[in-house]
Amino acid sequence: METYFEEILDNIDESGDLDAKATAEAKARQNVLAKPTGALGELEDISVRLAGISGQVKNKIAKKAIVIMAADNGVVEEGVASAPQSVTRSQTINFTRRLTGVGAMAKHFDIDLLVIDIGVKLPIPRKYYTESMVEDDRLTNKIFDNKLAEGTANLAKGDAMPRPQALSALFCGYDAAGAVKSCGYDVFGVGEMGIGNTTTSACVLAALSGRPATEVVGRGGGLSDEGLQKKLQIVTQAAKRCQGYDVLDIMASVGGLDICAMTGAFLGAAANRLPVVIDGYISAVAALCACRLAPKAVNFMFGSHISKEQGYRIAMDEIGIRPYFDLGMRLGEGSGCPLSFNVLETACAVMNGMATYDEGAIDADYLKEAEKGNFF
Repeated sequence: METYFEEILDNIDESGDLDAKATAEAKARQNVLAKPTGALGELEDISVRLAGISGQVKNKIAKKAIVIMAADNGVVEEGVASAPQSVTRSQTINFTRRLTGVGAMAKHFDIDLLVIDIGVKLPIPRKYYTESMVEDDRLTNKIFDNKLAEGTANLAKGDAMPRPQALSALFCGYDAAGAVKSCGYDVFGVGEMGIGNTTTSACVLAALSGRPATEVVGRGGGLSDEGLQKKLQIVTQAAKRCQGYDVLDIMASVGGLDICAMTGAFLGAAANRLPVVIDGYISAVAALCACRLAPKAVNFMFGSHISKEQGYRIAMDEIGIRPYFDLGMRLGEGSGCPLSFNVLETACAVMNGMATYDEGAIDADYLKEAEKGNFF
């Protein structure tokens, strides 16, 4: 397992650069489109980076997907969550029914969801499961069964999981990105479901960034003052425990199965040269883990919304990516991804459809005919 893990990282290091020729050509075209240079701001930057990913100046964002990792976290025993673990199970099922926040968005925008049970604690009826990520050249509409455990152990009392289990979760996410690629999707996002995962994310971020718990801990879904104080204590102790650990050991010691699998999905995006969208806080922490493991993975990442969780900005600053909009969202699930897909799609539309000054030049004959009303 460790050897395969190192091969994944080496592959990204060797092949993870943006295509220099396509990037230069895309920048050159943006500079001569019929507008002041830079007038479309980040839409221009997005189109250029998409060119660097694909190797071609003009791209499309048509077939879209979101990969959602579902898992429970033993640390909820400490009273750091405002909702019961039964919510993880019910929402995991309801993703497939398109009844959640991201589910409703996905239905509206015709986005496929790949929901993976990587460690949901409570039992889910077998009728909702499948053994394959792909069905008829699309991602499955059922829950892919990759349950590694019925949630993690309580990180406040010891390691959340063994390192080999963290690796197995990472490989699942990596394979999910491969499934996205094999089905011909143009872009995908990474989301999650798991009660208690703002605590695990804060633990991982504190350990990776060296920032104190007071800067990375928020109230999650609506934690009480008492629960918040407990959460701060747990994150502080977790970060101390992880001093000197490598990234994978940090994830295994104080993270969650969802975070490990999401990290693998971000690594898989880089390995498969796929644009991938970061959702909220948990997604951003997983993206940071991927960047620490394979720095060139950042080349394939795009932002979405500003999460209300205060640690989100720290994670994104560590990655070096700016979010595109602020709607006060804090749902998770991958709910920022559909909106970001539309931003990326708009960037492509401008690059593909907008004329340069030369292409849009109007000659005298055209003007004469236009004055006669022949073109109207």
